[in-house]
Amino acid sequence: MEFVELWNGGPRFAQAEHFKLGTDCVLLADFVNTAGAKRGIDLGCASGAIDILLLAKTDKLHMTGLEIVPAAAEIAKRNMAENAFESRSSIITGDIRQHRQLFKTGEFGLAMANPPYFPVGSGKLSSDADKAAARGEVSCTLEDICAAAAYLLHTGGTFALVHKPERLSEAMCAMSAHGIEPKRLRMVCHSALSAPNLVLIEGKRGAKPGLRIEPNLVLRNADGTETDEVKRIYRLA
Repeated sequence: MEFVELWNGGPRFAQAEHFKLGTDCVLLADFVNTAGAKRGIDLGCASGAIDILLLAKTDKLHMTGLEIVPAAAEIAKRNMAENAFESRSSIITGDIRQHRQLFKTGEFGLAMANPPYFPVGSGKLSSDADKAAARGEVSCTLEDICAAAAYLLHTGGTFALVHKPERLSEAMCAMSAHGIEPKRLRMVCHSALSAPNLVLIEGKRGAKPGLRIEPNLVLRNADGTETDEVKRIYRLA
């Protein structure tokens, strides 16, 4: 297994075959507000990239990663060991839809998900089961994830999600329907002139309505170079 540094001198990370580290994972980890949270859960942690980034961000947090694919969960465990994060993490192989059997209600102050983006029937999925589950809602839907987050979070707990802009309305409705009020929203654009290609959403369980829309996160300057914010996020500056 090959481990690479996420940045120069930073945590070391190995990837599962069908769960590659993408921009969406890195941006979600940066977007997540860990202030005040002691226990977090990553719903569908794959190889544990978001968990590693958050554990490197603060030493006040314990992260639980829930992953349905055993091979990916095993790599996530090895990633935690490689970075000496075993005492502040736990990786559980299990189904998000079985969250009530796996956890007690209100166990966590922070939940996050980088879920499959495409609903079943929206396009052709791979014949490989693990690859199909990584891209499409084969093993869980957006509704399933919001239901799990609502059960797992205590009142006032935070849920952070990255998704596609075309499903923004669906995501916000699902969150609200399960008692998680959308509170913060940020669009991600490849350039200042391009339409958003990702959306970052933060909600709070049991909160009152009131949504703050943050400035767009632009990935590239007009000349194609990384923006200063991207350099900060990726520790390139």
